[in-house]
Amino acid sequence: MCRLAAADSDSAGCRAMGPRFLRNAMIGDASNTQPLLCCSRVRSCKLKSMRFPVRFFLSFAAAAALGVFGGACGLGQGTTVQTDSQQEPANGTYITVDPLAGVKYDNRYDISLGMAYAHIKAGPPPLHEGANLGGLDLNASFWLSKRWAVEGTGRGYFGTSGAAVNPLNIQGPFVSETVFAAGPEWLGLHNKHGAFIAHAMIGGAYGEFEKDLRGAPPSAVNFFNDQVALAAVIGGHIDLNRSARWVFRITPDALYTRYAINYGNKATYPYWNFGISVGVEYKFKKKR
Repeated sequence: MCRLAAADSDSAGCRAMGPRFLRNAMIGDASNTQPLLCCSRVRSCKLKSMRFPVRFFLSFAAAAALGVFGGACGLGQGTTVQTDSQQEPANGTYITVDPLAGVKYDNRYDISLGMAYAHIKAGPPPLHEGANLGGLDLNASFWLSKRWAVEGTGRGYFGTSGAAVNPLNIQGPFVSETVFAAGPEWLGLHNKHGAFIAHAMIGGAYGEFEKDLRGAPPSAVNFFNDQVALAAVIGGHIDLNRSARWVFRITPDALYTRYAINYGNKATYPYWNFGISVGVEYKFKKKR
């Protein structure tokens, strides 16, 4: 405060001396330059007194800018984290769909078709060779209740069979068998993954054995005559559900036929053979 007061008095003295001191300073009169030095000291004192508010203002401006910048950065980071947290549940959520959720076993109708195999006998003893035939297996069911249904089947088997030694040198002639049968069907153990189904059907079989004998009688190769005979199908289905409507189906069966011959002793020969088919089943939407 003393320095500021002295400076103010010096400044007043300088203003009082006026231009004379300036002129003396310019012509080199050292004795009269003291007021000028006083004026210089006054200006320096004023500058020094102004440094503190300038520094304070600059410091305050820098601190304010830093605070604003830091707040903006913090807000941006907070927004990014919030955005990421909002996106994580969307990216980490998996929707599980169970294709077997609709399996109810309440359909009224179903139908299945599969590739079939059967082993049959094309003639009576002493014909020992069998016939390995392939074909199609078609089945349809009408369900009366959850456990019981009426099932019908139509199956066609085709292939060649071994033949007895003959003067015509006929080897491996073509034979076929077509089976039509119907009967009860029962739903056994089952869940949404699959089911065991049993059936017992009775009907008829048409055996074609003479087609490829070159006009020779069936007795020449020890075959049965072409005929319709009694047949039965006893077995069932192994179902593996793929959806509420589509099923992968395996059908193993015991095949019974009762063919006869019209030559020799004209006897009837009952045979039990094996058949199996692999295919798909479709369950219609109509419910019981």
